[in-house]
Amino acid sequence: MPVIQIATPFNIDIEFEIAEFHKRMLAYFIDFTLLILYMFSILYLLYGGFRVGEGSKGLVLIVLVIPTLFYTTASEILMNGQTVGKKLLKIKVVSLDGGEPTLGQYLLRWFMRFYEWGFIIFTLFWNNGYTGLAWLFIGGITSIIIMGISRKNQRLGDIVAETVVVNTRSNLTVNDTIFINVAENNYKVAFPEVLRLSDRDINTIKNVISQTTKNNHFEMCNRVAYKVQGVLKVSTDMYAFDFLEKILEDYNYLSTREH
Repeated sequence: MPVIQIATPFNIDIEFEIAEFHKRMLAYFIDFTLLILYMFSILYLLYGGFRVGEGSKGLVLIVLVIPTLFYTTASEILMNGQTVGKKLLKIKVVSLDGGEPTLGQYLLRWFMRFYEWGFIIFTLFWNNGYTGLAWLFIGGITSIIIMGISRKNQRLGDIVAETVVVNTRSNLTVNDTIFINVAENNYKVAFPEVLRLSDRDINTIKNVISQTTKNNHFEMCNRVAYKVQGVLKVSTDMYAFDFLEKILEDYNYLSTREH
């Protein structure tokens, strides 16, 4: 299975499995099917059922066009790099620096899908559906070609935004984010200095722990633990893996108490 080495802020390379071409296509088909079902349902309600859409382009824009236009980006932002299709196929979007993409990266990925916006043209110009379908077909073929020739199976938006779609081992849960539920009322913080780290640093540590658990890459774990101790100017006798887990717990406990 193709893999990619991603350099992290700690100058440690993390290995990710690049999402297979067929998984991305299936995820796209699932999301596209959901949008088609949504579109026809809304059109029926607007024109065939309640007929509230007749003569009201503003209403059509709000309930039909905007949701279909921003579905992918909104889903990826809210679901940690996943849409419904990506979640079902267990793939997600990550930044090429090893962390979760920034808002700007998500928006760049979305904007660079302009050649697929035939789907939106199809919804806007319902009476000229063949034109919309033609654009949609051309956009889809263009995406397939770009992904096929890209070494990292990237779409144009991925290339511009410096993101890549990778495999994830399980369905999206709270464990796929940087947040951990620290429920103990008498929880004791060992490293209050952890708040010097950014969310991206914590995301990197989370990925390192996952990679260590999956592939037994304890050397990488040791190197990251050493880097973190140097950044925070702390020392400990804890094993590297336990230290990094404690760092995650402390960060989540302190950051949630601050808010």
